[in-house]
Amino acid sequence: MAYITVSVEYGIHCLLWLVDNPQRALSSRELAELQGISPSFLAKIFPRLEKAGIVTSSEGVRGGYRLARPADEITFLDMIDAIEGHKPLFECQEVRQRCAIFDNPPPDWAVSDRCAVHGVILQAEKAMRNALAKQTLGSVAARFGRTAPADFFSEVNIWMDERITERTSRSGKAPRNKP
Repeated sequence: MAYITVSVEYGIHCLLWLVDNPQRALSSRELAELQGISPSFLAKIFPRLEKAGIVTSSEGVRGGYRLARPADEITFLDMIDAIEGHKPLFECQEVRQRCAIFDNPPPDWAVSDRCAVHGVILQAEKAMRNALAKQTLGSVAARFGRTAPADFFSEVNIWMDERITERTSRSGKAPRNKP
């Protein structure tokens, strides 16, 4: 199994749409539609992000998700741990204990220290986690904003406004005017 699954990729991409949009609450269905993914799949991801304090949700016709804190304070490590849980990159099976030459149990010299293979993987995992802790949702959103055409975000905002208007008009309530 991959350490960082497709759930993380979809979750982070959806969170990017919430950056710089504090006035809009988007439902998991709308975020899924925007990304072209299954709403039921995404509906399993966002409660984890909410539990971790990355997003807040509100119910009702004007409800949906918003970032719970500034995007520059949300690290990739925060998002990955929220979605996947804090799980190790490697699960040592203590293979060295199964050497055919050893009596059962193996001699102390063979198993008294940490397995050298496990040590290398732990070092790599620490480096990876440190690197992920240095990257924020805000920094990635800024990079994306520099590469997208100027009119792209206008089109996305129109799309979001249309979905919110559709959602609120189905309930018979008009959307609030934006400040």
